[in-house]
Amino acid sequence: MRLVAAITGSLREQMAAEMRAGARATSEAMALVTEGGKEDLRRQTRGAGLGNRLALAWRSAVYPKGEASLSAAGLIWSKAPKLHAVFADGAVIRANRRRFLAIPTEATPLGRRGRKLTPAEWPVNRFGPLRFVPRKGGHALLVADDQRQGKRGFSLAGKRARAKGEVATVVMFVLVPQVRLRKRLDLETVERTGSQRLPSLILERWEAAARAGR
Repeated sequence: MRLVAAITGSLREQMAAEMRAGARATSEAMALVTEGGKEDLRRQTRGAGLGNRLALAWRSAVYPKGEASLSAAGLIWSKAPKLHAVFADGAVIRANRRRFLAIPTEATPLGRRGRKLTPAEWPVNRFGPLRFVPRKGGHALLVADDQRQGKRGFSLAGKRARAKGEVATVVMFVLVPQVRLRKRLDLETVERTGSQRLPSLILERWEAAARAGR
């Protein structure tokens, strides 16, 4: 008995079709990994309490754009690279040309942009002057005297409230020489997870394309 095997159809056409399927599989898998990595970083950023705006600063793209390629590459980048780098690596922030950094407390009022006021922005006419309070063995403070608490927070009390003693001295800022920011974003794990997922995703997509072509 003699067995004879032969390839039906054009070998060149079959190889070309297989390469096209591989290119599509590679590009599709790369797009999934890249998009997944971007969304993971956005979730990390929100989870770290850094806000949605900074989370959405993570962007991604797959190259070459608009075509399938066996050499497809994914890129994730940040539109706020300096801020993301600080929270990805950790950092020490020191006072620039000043002795202290002023850290606002829960009592510190909000400014027009919805963020805490700084000592430089402090409206004396609304809250009175800030007073420096040194402390041995602890951080110095900036406090506001004669404060009265209302529904919208603290404000400078009027004469009647002061006469009745219905006022308090409130700590508005804690003064520190430096602040150490801990690492909050794990870029290495995102990159490693994507690299580990990519080969199996390419194979799955390639096999699916082959089954569809049969």
